[in-house]
Amino acid sequence: MTLSSISSTLSRRPGIRLGLLLAAPLTWLVLVYVVALAALLVTAFWTIDSFTNELERTFTLDNIREITGEALYRTVTLRTLGVALLVTLIDCAIALPVGFYMAKIASRRSRHLLVIAFLMPLWASYLVKALAWRSLLSHGGLLDWAGGLVGLGSPGFGFTAIVLTQAYIWLPYVILPVYAAYERVPDSLLDAAGDLGARPALTFRTVVLPLVVPGLVAGSIFSFSLTMGDYITVNIVGGANQMLGNLVYINSGSNLPLAAAIALIPIVVIMIYLALVRRTGALENL
Repeated sequence: MTLSSISSTLSRRPGIRLGLLLAAPLTWLVLVYVVALAALLVTAFWTIDSFTNELERTFTLDNIREITGEALYRTVTLRTLGVALLVTLIDCAIALPVGFYMAKIASRRSRHLLVIAFLMPLWASYLVKALAWRSLLSHGGLLDWAGGLVGLGSPGFGFTAIVLTQAYIWLPYVILPVYAAYERVPDSLLDAAGDLGARPALTFRTVVLPLVVPGLVAGSIFSFSLTMGDYITVNIVGGANQMLGNLVYINSGSNLPLAAAIALIPIVVIMIYLALVRRTGALENL
């Protein structure tokens, strides 16, 4: 078969053309993501022999009973959920006004500069950003010095430091979808609401916000899921606090089935979160 015949066949059959285009990424997705999750699920129901320290591939619910029965895992799960929710709320609260200014108020040149400014942190290493916040939050750091001018001090390392650091790291992932959602809101709707006598707060709540919710949901999915699975920031600025990612990392070397069982917790939480979001219909408008 010649190249011309192949080309004509593909031009006449868009389904085949689409299938060939999607074959490579779908294969990669299935192998790297779906198969990995399936292996994780299976491993969670295995165990480690306490005498030989070897993996026993026999079905057991011991790991599930351990993570649901011990107070340690409940405490760490609640702490991880609290951090993820706070980080998401902080980023959404910042993204809503910043995105509106970028899309509807700023000049074209200022808009481009702001987009570049929010994209620039993504060019830096995750580890560099976390270590920079460790320097800011440490005793004698910039926050400690600035707070001392008004009688305050740095929050130091701990729960607050984790929230602040991760809110900064994931902020671009929330601002950019919200900014894109604002750009899709027609200016004519804002003008029409103003002509009908609606105050700015009422216009935002009844006209703009419903159209921006899909972008806000997309950003919240990024910040929530990335925070749920993070463990590096906690090691750097978390002090004695631990999150689920740390427990997975600690147990992955000595007790892989237990680590897999712990890893199922954020997966289940994120799936519940996506199911709740899907019921609102926001995902259908992304």
